[in-house]
Amino acid sequence: MSEITAPEYLYELWDANWDDGPLGNYQILRHEITKKTPKRIYFVMRGHSGFVDRQRIEADGEILHGYTRRRLHLSPPEIPGQRKSPSLPELKQAMADAHPDRGGTDEGFIAARARYERARDKASRTEGER
Repeated sequence: MSEITAPEYLYELWDANWDDGPLGNYQILRHEITKKTPKRIYFVMRGHSGFVDRQRIEADGEILHGYTRRRLHLSPPEIPGQRKSPSLPELKQAMADAHPDRGGTDEGFIAARARYERARDKASRTEGER
């Protein structure tokens, strides 16, 4: 009787909006590994078979698949997150640094102050909802 094993995969970080530029609509695609030899890992990608250099992908954890020009990973890659919003102390420091008395401009200070006040007001509303 043959032993049933769980399927193994190569992973790809894919942006669903790639043709519109990187919009951050990322998904992780799985491509099933069909066979492993000492030199190659064979897989299926959208109904087509392919292979990658086993030694290189095992050494680096990822590889650029030459034919499809896609980066494949041995383990699921991290999905890039949205840019982290600056904290209130960081915004306050940016506002101070943009002050005209410290070499900034009036316009730069006004914009930095507006960002700080929006973040402060948002934080106040969030605290009030708790």
